[in-house]
Amino acid sequence: MKKINELDSVVLTRDLPDHSLEHGDVGTVLLVHGDAEAFEVEFVGYDGHTFALVTVEACDVRPMGMRDLPHVRELAAA
Repeated sequence: MKKINELDSVVLTRDLPDHSLEHGDVGTVLLVHGDAEAFEVEFVGYDGHTFALVTVEACDVRPMGMRDLPHVRELAAA
């Protein structure tokens, strides 16, 4: 599997309901912890505002692939 580095786009591999994030959401790695055991990932809406900044374990994300297709989902009202 491709190594994940800072500023890479990553895909969630599981839901994070505490942050209203779902499997398949795309974020950007801002910080790599240790030997890539965990990552600080920012999730941004298309309006440019940060929706969530979370620490995830390596098993919670995967690198974006050439065959990935981005999509849009509407966030639930708070």
